[in-house]
Amino acid sequence: MANSYLWIKTFHIVFITSWFAGLFYLPRIFVNLADEKNSEANHRLLGMADRLFRFMTILAVPAVVLGLTLWLYFGIGAGDVWMHAKLVFVILVIGYHHACWSLLKKFRAGVNTKSGVWYRWFNEVPVILLVIIVTLVIFKP
Repeated sequence: MANSYLWIKTFHIVFITSWFAGLFYLPRIFVNLADEKNSEANHRLLGMADRLFRFMTILAVPAVVLGLTLWLYFGIGAGDVWMHAKLVFVILVIGYHHACWSLLKKFRAGVNTKSGVWYRWFNEVPVILLVIIVTLVIFKP
């Protein structure tokens, strides 16, 4: 039982880390898409964004499933205030992922209205969410 818990926790951390790498990088592609005037470069960036979004979505699913397994099956944080707070921020991360999808659809349709500067600020959101989540997990306030 303890061994399976450690494997699940290990893979949860690996999938979370990989998912966040995508959440950090996709908005950087959006910055370039918003600023790029060359249609060929724009097409290439859009392809990169599409592939990255698909890949990070594939990574998000096991990250969430493994996290739920740790919480519901192994009882990690069950009934603790820090876990409820963490879950709120995890839901915000999932919302951010969804927002990236919505923005990507706008780029595909050629109707983006946001500037590169806006995307630079948008790119900071997952950093803040990750710091809050890790703080909650480590300190368990």
